[in-house]
Amino acid sequence: MDDRLHPDGQEPGILHALLPVLVLVGLLVLNVLFFGDMATSGANQIALIIAAAVAAVMGLMLKVPLAHMIEGVVHSIMSAMNAILILLLIGALAGTWLISGVVPAMIYYGLQILNPTIFLFAACIICAVVSLATGSSWSTVATVGIALLGIGQAMGVNEGWIAGAIISGAYFGDKMSPMSDTTNLAPAMAGTDLFTHIRYMVLTTVPSMVITLLLFLFIGFFHMPEVSPENMNALGNAIHQSFHINIFLFIVPAVVIWMIIKKADPITALLIGSLLGGVVAIIFQPEVVAEVSGITGSYAKQSYMAVVNAMSGSISVSSDNEIAAGLLSARGMAGMLNTIWLIVCAMCFGGVMESVGLLARITRPLVERAKTTGSLIATTATSCVFLNVTASDQYLAIVVPGRMFAKTFR
Repeated sequence: MDDRLHPDGQEPGILHALLPVLVLVGLLVLNVLFFGDMATSGANQIALIIAAAVAAVMGLMLKVPLAHMIEGVVHSIMSAMNAILILLLIGALAGTWLISGVVPAMIYYGLQILNPTIFLFAACIICAVVSLATGSSWSTVATVGIALLGIGQAMGVNEGWIAGAIISGAYFGDKMSPMSDTTNLAPAMAGTDLFTHIRYMVLTTVPSMVITLLLFLFIGFFHMPEVSPENMNALGNAIHQSFHINIFLFIVPAVVIWMIIKKADPITALLIGSLLGGVVAIIFQPEVVAEVSGITGSYAKQSYMAVVNAMSGSISVSSDNEIAAGLLSARGMAGMLNTIWLIVCAMCFGGVMESVGLLARITRPLVERAKTTGSLIATTATSCVFLNVTASDQYLAIVVPGRMFAKTFR
C-alpha cells in the first residue's frame, strides 16, 4: 500500500494524526489496569479496532474515501498473511513434534548435556547459530526454541528468562544473516549493498550480544534455582517411560533445518515438518497416538485422529511425574488464535493510519528537524520504532523510513 494520501483527500493536521494513537495508548493502559494478564484475550483487540475507527473518522473528515481506507486495511492484513500462516504452522508443528517424541527427545538429551548454570547462555548461543544459518528467527523459535523451552522448564528456569534467551539468540542470527529477508530489505530501501549493511550492524549488534551473554552467565551463576540431580533424573526417566526415545527422531528437525538452509519457503518447511512429525509419531509412538486420539478401534483411525488433534488443538501426554505432565502438552493451531486475532486487529489500525496519511504526517516533522548526523540517526531509529509500534509491521517500519531518509543521509 502506498503511504501517499488519496488524491481526493486533504492534508491531515498533527492533531488528526495523533488522536488515534492517543486513544489507542489510553485504552491499552485501561486494559492493563482492568483486565491484567487477560488483556490480550480480547480487550486489546477491541482497543485496536476502536482506534482504527477513530482514524477512519479522521479520514472521513479529511475527505479520504472510505473505499480507499478499506483498501488500505485489506492490503495491510494481506501483508501479514505470511506471518499468520507461520504462526498457525508453528502451533501445528509443536503438537506433532510432541506426540512424535521429537521435543521429548530433545528435552531428554538436553537434560543430560546442559546444566542450569550455563543454560541461558547456551540457549542463546544455540539459537543464534541456527538463526544465522537459516536466516529465519521464527523458524528457529519454532524448532529448537520449543525444545529449549521444555529443557529450561524442566530445570526450573524462569520462563521469561528462557524466552528472552531464545528470542535474543534467534533475532541476533536473523539480523546478521545474509539469508534473512529483513537484512536484505533494509539495504535495498536505503540504497546500499548487503555486506556493507551487515558490517555496520556489527558495530552495535555484536556488543549488544556480548552484554546479553554476560548477563545470562551472571544470572546462571548467581540467580539460578537449585535443581537436584535426582529430580532431573526422575524427569528424564518419566519422559523415557512415556516415549520411545531414539536418535532417529532427530531426522525430522534435521530435515526442516536443511530445507530452511536451502532457502525453502518457511511455510513449506514448517508444513512438511508438521506432517513428518505426524508420520514419525505413527511409526515410533503407538501408545501416545492411541492416548491422544481418545478412541479405541483401528490404529489407522487412531493415527489420523491423533495427528489432527495434535495439529489443531490442545493435547497432553499423561505421566506420573508432575513436571513431565506439565511439559508434555501442546496447544496446536488453536493456541495461536489469540495472537492471530491481535495481529489482524493491529493491521486494521495500521492500514487505516497509513491510507489516511496519518503515519507520514507524524514522522514528517522528525525528518525536518534532523540537522546533524547524530540527530538524523536518532530520528531514523525513533521513526522505525514508532512505525513498528503503531503499524505493527516490521516491513513497513523498514520500507517507509528507508524511503523517507535515504536522500537525507546522502
